[in-house]
Amino acid sequence: MSLLDLQPVFSILWVVWFFVLFVFVITYVMAPRRRRGYEHAGDIPLRDEQPAARPDQRRDSLDAD
Repeated sequence: MSLLDLQPVFSILWVVWFFVLFVFVITYVMAPRRRRGYEHAGDIPLRDEQPAARPDQRRDSLDAD
């Protein structure tokens, strides 16, 4: 029995392996306990935060002291 004879078996096992991996990743990502983290990450663009001062502005304020 050569490797060419086993090629169809390997092809089927490869498809099954990727299907199992895909189902695992989808299950991991969609788990309810991860919802809070996704909501937190989704709110990042909507937050009103003050922009950080540029490095040259920080040096000027330190020199004034």
